[in-house]
Amino acid sequence: MALSKLERRTRIKHRIRKIISGTATKPRLSVFRSNKEIYAQLVDDVNGVTIANVSSRDKEIKATSKTDAASAVGKGIAEQATKAGLDTVAFDRNGYLYHGRVKVLAEAAREAGLKF
Repeated sequence: MALSKLERRTRIKHRIRKIISGTATKPRLSVFRSNKEIYAQLVDDVNGVTIANVSSRDKEIKATSKTDAASAVGKGIAEQATKAGLDTVAFDRNGYLYHGRVKVLAEAAREAGLKF
């Protein structure tokens, strides 16, 4: 029997999370994509703490399209990371394919100074 989209994404997500884990010095950059919005957060899995988070629902982010919003979120999370004194992260695409809005967010974060 074929898997639903959600079941498929969940399997991929668990496969990725077995390998990727965030620490205080190298947090996990987790991306969540809904139909309308996109969210990114820096997570320290060792202490179970969210260090920073940015979403396309934030008041500062004005975007005309979903890809513009993803780009703005990528830049925003990179700024939050540099404020927290972080420059390297582990990218967690959360089971999504690395294309479209997820790729735009990652590239914008890289351009703004994050290394992963």
